[in-house]
Amino acid sequence: MLQRIQTIYLLLAAGVSGGLIYVFHIWITNENVKVYAADEAFIFGLFLASAFFSLTSIFMFKKRKSQFIMGRLNIILNFILLGLLVYRSLNLPGEASASENGIGMFLPIVSIVLLALANKAIKKDEDLVKSVDRLR
Repeated sequence: MLQRIQTIYLLLAAGVSGGLIYVFHIWITNENVKVYAADEAFIFGLFLASAFFSLTSIFMFKKRKSQFIMGRLNIILNFILLGLLVYRSLNLPGEASASENGIGMFLPIVSIVLLALANKAIKKDEDLVKSVDRLR
């Protein structure tokens, strides 16, 4: 059913991964140039893949196990994205001077939290359906 709490969590995760990457910058270079996720092709692709997984997971509500697995894969993708962002920020050219990390570095963390809450709600629904099946 689409009117469950996990739908809200998944929509928010898709919004963070697909929408806020255009609003918040990832880092600022030494020349005071703001770098957004759309400027880096691989990072942009990972953010969009995360948003796509969240949106497709919403419409898998009849297959709760597949929805749960898709959520876990999305969490792993966001951890990979977070690791890549941390690696890139630590290896920026001229890092010894003073480059500045932006709020966009923390978007995968917000997405991970929302996906974990969605998976918790999906698991709760699955347990409820199993308990009702035992009564029949």
